[in-house]
Amino acid sequence: MNLAAIFHEARVPMCCMTDERTLQITLQTGREVTAAELICADPYEAGIAGGGESWQGRRVPLDPWLELERHRIWRVTVQPPYRRLRYVFCIQDGDERWYLYEDGLRRDLQLDERVQCFLMPWMNPADCIAPPDWVRRTVWYQVYPDRFCRGGSGRGGALPWRRGPVTNRERFGGDLAGIAQKLPYLASLGVNGLYLNPIFAARSFHKYDTADYTRVDPDFGTGADLEALVRQAHEQGIRVMLDAVFNHCGPDFAPWRDVVAHGPASPWWNWFFVNQWPLPAKGDTRPGQYFSFAFHGGMPKLNTNDPGLQEYLIRLCEDWVRRYGIDGLRFDVGNEVSHAFLRRLRARLKALKPDLYLLGEIWHDAPAWLEGDEYDAVMHYPLQSALRRFFEDKGQPAAAFGWDVGRCLAVYPPQVSAAQFTLLDSHDTIRLRSRVGSEDEFWQQLAALLTLPGSPCLYYGTELALAGGHDPDCRRCMPWDELDTGAGRARVQTLRALAALRRQEPALQGSEVRFFPGPGRLVHYRRGGALDVFLNAGAAPCPLDAGRSPAVARGWDGRALAPGGVLIRPV
Repeated sequence: MNLAAIFHEARVPMCCMTDERTLQITLQTGREVTAAELICADPYEAGIAGGGESWQGRRVPLDPWLELERHRIWRVTVQPPYRRLRYVFCIQDGDERWYLYEDGLRRDLQLDERVQCFLMPWMNPADCIAPPDWVRRTVWYQVYPDRFCRGGSGRGGALPWRRGPVTNRERFGGDLAGIAQKLPYLASLGVNGLYLNPIFAARSFHKYDTADYTRVDPDFGTGADLEALVRQAHEQGIRVMLDAVFNHCGPDFAPWRDVVAHGPASPWWNWFFVNQWPLPAKGDTRPGQYFSFAFHGGMPKLNTNDPGLQEYLIRLCEDWVRRYGIDGLRFDVGNEVSHAFLRRLRARLKALKPDLYLLGEIWHDAPAWLEGDEYDAVMHYPLQSALRRFFEDKGQPAAAFGWDVGRCLAVYPPQVSAAQFTLLDSHDTIRLRSRVGSEDEFWQQLAALLTLPGSPCLYYGTELALAGGHDPDCRRCMPWDELDTGAGRARVQTLRALAALRRQEPALQGSEVRFFPGPGRLVHYRRGGALDVFLNAGAAPCPLDAGRSPAVARGWDGRALAPGGVLIRPV
């Protein structure tokens, strides 16, 4: 038995409440392990701790849950009658047996004061991680406002709408009224969540260098236009999430200008990380004169540890929620703002609107931010990477799909996995259509996005296979005229079918998934025990049984799934 592969911690996500009464416990082992048991009891079953007591406990088998490349993840759910639990594990490989305690592995079972057992001391309802329930039923659509649609609420002077590459130095005049005009189209597409890139006053066209957090940028319209957009979105059944850029500001933010002018005498000095003063007029910040986002001299970093800045930003968010009625906030560079700030912010905002969705932009595994007291979810770039690796490396077997996606699921409690903001591209990445080799692969990845656990997001134009290179070329103008072409109508129809299935099928709205590695590169997984998904990422047709009528299919003739094909059908 590979003892080094055996691991458990009595904390999220390996020991976590899924509701007020239910505890999910997971165990990691090597793949050679054939069976695992939980031996558990109430901590006080044999008396008060420290009194020389011994206990027997009951044995509950763990089920193999996820198969990873070198590990197996086991899982069990229990409902401790007194809301607390003491436990150890029994792990077997044939006749070989080991017991895992908090203080290590032993050959013998010892259930007395000589060993340290794992413990869930008390299942406090307030500690149960509970993202807003509506999120798992949401299909998001991300809009970069300047490049989506002109509606007349923004100021003039924009460049003509065009196809092809773009830069961050070009303004095309998309605005809030334009987005509002297209809400019926988004609703018809199956979208019920709208995520807007920054819309508040800033010098740039991307608006990530905020000058005034209290004023909608005139490029896009006014506060009244934003109020109207949210109201009309709600009438269409679409929730709205704004971008909160709190890791850094722009060069025109009034407190920063005061610090530049007055240095330590400024009342806002502690809102920033200034190491030398006076400050240079321009340039990057590698010399260390002050901290900024990615060494960008025009994006000074905000000190979200400062109580005064915390209060300013929290009141700002409260005002956005009250005035505009928004449903979510996405926090830019969400792993660099203070944990203390996020905890305080969450408490205040959830008191104001309990089902507000708080989303962090974090590109790596982020369990430290997802324990129920900071974000509800993060942008799940690791899942995007897992899908990219499989589809781009044609030598990977179908099992590798399950290994990598399974690893992403094992990092979080199930309720968090169901609420994660899943995506294949964004304003920060090359567009999906430009990085895949064929349109078949394009649709396979979209089918995976819309059938794997999470709250999936489509980047504007994806329904029309809009191309675009790395930032900033991924921010091209929306090609509305393609809706009138045969190819455009066919693509939109396929996307509608996937989005409708995602919203209507309860099996797709939780976190339950089971992988069945097929021959070669035939990916097969089952959602919620009710829906089978097949993706033929190989080079030859894959014969399959006729089964039930498909919900969505591409490249399926009733007998075999063609290379690049998609088949989604009830079990």
